[in-house]
Amino acid sequence: MKRVAISLLVLMLLYTGCASAPPAMVENYAAPAGAPSTQMDMEKAEVAADGVYSNESIPGQASPVDQLVIQNANLSIVVADPATAMDAIVKMTEEVKGYIVDSNIYKSRNDNGLELPEAHLTIRVPAETLTSTLEKIKSLVQDPAVDVLSENRTGQNVTKEYTDQKSRLKNLEDAEAQLREILASATRTEDVITIFNQLTQIREQIEVTKGQIKYYEESAAMSAVEITIQSKAAVAPLTIGSWQPAGVARDAIQALINAVKFFANAGIWIVLFFVPVIIILLIPIVILYLIIRAITRRNKAKKLAESQASTVMEEKKKE
Repeated sequence: MKRVAISLLVLMLLYTGCASAPPAMVENYAAPAGAPSTQMDMEKAEVAADGVYSNESIPGQASPVDQLVIQNANLSIVVADPATAMDAIVKMTEEVKGYIVDSNIYKSRNDNGLELPEAHLTIRVPAETLTSTLEKIKSLVQDPAVDVLSENRTGQNVTKEYTDQKSRLKNLEDAEAQLREILASATRTEDVITIFNQLTQIREQIEVTKGQIKYYEESAAMSAVEITIQSKAAVAPLTIGSWQPAGVARDAIQALINAVKFFANAGIWIVLFFVPVIIILLIPIVILYLIIRAITRRNKAKKLAESQASTVMEEKKKE
């Protein structure tokens, strides 16, 4: 029993050190020592052009761990036919071995009864093809200077988080292996149960850590692109000389919508949050008030009864 307890204590010290362990070098993303010597190294070097990996090193220092960057983009364009443009984007995505996360197309009508189709889709493409995919999508518009309404590209460097998770996974797996060795030599039932519970907890954390590592790897490998496709008729302004009433009307409507949203949100907060909180706070105050009121009334009634009794006694004495 003493031997098992000592072994468990040592193992717990190792386990609690998982979070503070120094980040391990990532084998799958280590920078090559020289020129690319394998096909994988050459592919990494090509990916670096798109910002996913970086093989740059500081002179006089060892080559650092390649950077793992999650890249995403948002794009809003205007075309003559959103449905046709959406089909073209789907085809582009399949050609680069990407996939569609979601897509939808819907129609609205303006004041003249004209149907205005609009499409929205989210795609994932290999990170090394992100730049070329964006260029192909923008090539669907007639005039990129006017018809590309917005373009936003972001990158999140998760190298530290990724290496930390890899290091944590290694420590957890080492702890699991040692626990299994202790379990094999345990003879007492309570020792077996204790070690089994420890193993169960470590296995759960191993699965969570593996899931986080997989998320980082897949997110860095496949970039997400959100695309909004509007019809030209929806954004074409009604122009009278240099005045564009349609633009002013849109601004006024948007301001009205924002105001309505603000008051609606405020009303929801008041009804669902502030009113219940006020009621909860008032309940003990009301109860305390009722108690004090009852005590005060009882004291007044007692004093009144004593006063009346005293008066009666004085009258009797006078008689």
